[in-house]
Amino acid sequence: MQRRTFIKQASASAAALSLGGLTATAQSYNRIIGANERINVAIIGCQRRYGGLLDSISKTPNTQVVFVSDVNQQRQNKAIEKVAKVMGQKPQGEKDMRKIMENKEVDATFHATPDHWHAPGSILSMQGGKHVYVEKPCSHNPAEGEMLIAWQKKTGLQVQMGAQQRSSLESQEIIQAIHEGLIGEAYHATAFYSNNRGRVPDANKIPVPDYLDWELFQGPAPRTDFIDIVGDYNWHWYWRWGTAETGNNATHEFDIARWALQVKFPEEVRVNSAKNHFRDDPWTMYDTMYATLKFPGGKVINWDGKSRNANPTYGGGRGTVIYGTEGSVFVDRGHYKHYDRDGKLVTEKVSGGDEAGTALGGGGSLTDRHVRNFFEAIRGKAKLACPIDEGAISTNLCHYANTSSREGDAALAIDPQTGKYKNKKIMKKYWGRDYEKGWAPEQA
Repeated sequence: MQRRTFIKQASASAAALSLGGLTATAQSYNRIIGANERINVAIIGCQRRYGGLLDSISKTPNTQVVFVSDVNQQRQNKAIEKVAKVMGQKPQGEKDMRKIMENKEVDATFHATPDHWHAPGSILSMQGGKHVYVEKPCSHNPAEGEMLIAWQKKTGLQVQMGAQQRSSLESQEIIQAIHEGLIGEAYHATAFYSNNRGRVPDANKIPVPDYLDWELFQGPAPRTDFIDIVGDYNWHWYWRWGTAETGNNATHEFDIARWALQVKFPEEVRVNSAKNHFRDDPWTMYDTMYATLKFPGGKVINWDGKSRNANPTYGGGRGTVIYGTEGSVFVDRGHYKHYDRDGKLVTEKVSGGDEAGTALGGGGSLTDRHVRNFFEAIRGKAKLACPIDEGAISTNLCHYANTSSREGDAALAIDPQTGKYKNKKIMKKYWGRDYEKGWAPEQA
């Protein structure tokens, strides 16, 4: 029997195994299960998000991290040691993810790289026969979302976007209730994020550090000089690599809003955006955005993003408010509240989980559930909570808002059937991107 068929058919045993009266932890269980039953994993990107993913992988039986990859040698070395400590087995390090895709013993890859690498890296994984867990946003532009969906359909592999709130039992419960008429007809949702990000340090062109492979970092992005602030987190605020705060965080809340309203593509998008704080810093994008997305049938999603003003406008740092003809619902990663039309609290449910909200890197109970769901889907025992065809649509809402901002907050007409821009000039300019020669992802 071929290895992948065996994995899918093998029974996923309990997280603890009785051995001579002793109970083995999930980590020790991983080490003693035969190789044919184990799912071998590579983690691509070893900075902020990888720690939360590693913790979740370590809690899932029959998994082993066999590779870690980062273009920063120092981070990769630290990751090797951390994986050895957490999983009980030392992984290999390989800074060039392309070499990992050639290794037939790797079954699944986790992509926690900068945004411009999410889709190209995931496509390389699928070309190499790997299942994919890709962090949000799944793409740097809408064309890459199309490519991801096409490659998934061509290969039949499991491809999950890291929208972990889709795996929240409380969110699943309240969204289903909304669909069943709990608040009448749901017609409007406001998704929000508030944080107190500080000033970005001044950027300086300096020689590339000897521990960093700048060529691999840039990968599919057009080449530019190295600046000393991009290697950690601040690449987010440059269009060459990042997708702004909307791509960084609105992806999560847009996904919940779209799920609740049962909508797909909008027909019109317009935003009010500006850089209102620390205007002398090298952050090249807006830090404040209010977006309005109008959908067929009169449904509306708003995005209220305040990166540098942590005012708790809606009672928390992030979440979604859904309005219906007979009431409303507030939902975030930790709980939900159901109100009647008079504004009286009817029901409140708290998850008791520990998923991070606005903290960098995240991780926690929802990531645990989302990662486990991914592995169960690989084994044929579950359906993905956020399959790539859903994740790509939610990510597109971010791209639309960003395009409006980059065009001076212009109103954009969208084809609600295809999701494409109706304006041909906008379509040509923003649907895809320019790639460095030789680095463009292949079409399926």
